[in-house]
Amino acid sequence: MEESTQSAMTAGVPVTGEEMPEPPPEVIEAARNAPDHWLAMVDLTWQGEGPPPLWALIGQWRSGPTGEIEEWRDNPEYRPSPQMLDWPEPADAVDSAVQLAATGYGPGQDVSEALARAEVSVLVTATGSPLAAASPDGTPVIPVYTSQSYLESVGRLLYDRRPVAALVEQLPPGHALYLNPTGPVSMLVDTEELRTALAGASGTADEARKPAAASRPGTGAGGAEPVSGGRAIGKPARAANGSTVVGAGMASTGVARGAN
Repeated sequence: MEESTQSAMTAGVPVTGEEMPEPPPEVIEAARNAPDHWLAMVDLTWQGEGPPPLWALIGQWRSGPTGEIEEWRDNPEYRPSPQMLDWPEPADAVDSAVQLAATGYGPGQDVSEALARAEVSVLVTATGSPLAAASPDGTPVIPVYTSQSYLESVGRLLYDRRPVAALVEQLPPGHALYLNPTGPVSMLVDTEELRTALAGASGTADEARKPAAASRPGTGAGGAEPVSGGRAIGKPARAANGSTVVGAGMASTGVARGAN
């Protein structure tokens, strides 16, 4: 581990004795083989090559001269992954890219590229036009849902399914796509970046020429219900942004963090 990373890791508050999280068996074994060492715990979602970055390290244990674990230090620079935040399993490829981009474990570009190949559900008016709304920060948006489970949380509203390539051409001026307002994490999509991804996706032109599907009944029981245009919906959206490393999970250690 680089000296700067080690310095940042040891800045955490030391925890010893009974208050120290219980290390998993593989860490205990590593400590026996490496007395008087720092043993770093990496978030398993990080899959890069080489040493993991500081933000992917959950914390570290210190082994004493006899090879016993004597101390735990939390990493103040750690970014919890979707798995460590206990978010539900992604519903689809777009949802997976959103979760990874929102936590810093994947690039925002992956969201646009996955979305360019997707078909989404969109709320519509009685005339079939995409329903405009506002995100919690006031951004004009068209809410879209990549999963039926997220759509069902909306209630009894008219909707249909459209290829994203077709939907982008129907966006009102100044509006962005707002992905999965009812999901574990929502995201505003950069329209220009999405158009670039669409241009590079094979078969996009043919998909864009497909007619929009007929409006479908609401997602719950009963008929469609009216909504007020411009009303804020959903949650705040995310913008698309010598030690030994032990590749062990944290489920049994009791040191998983929640979302900030």
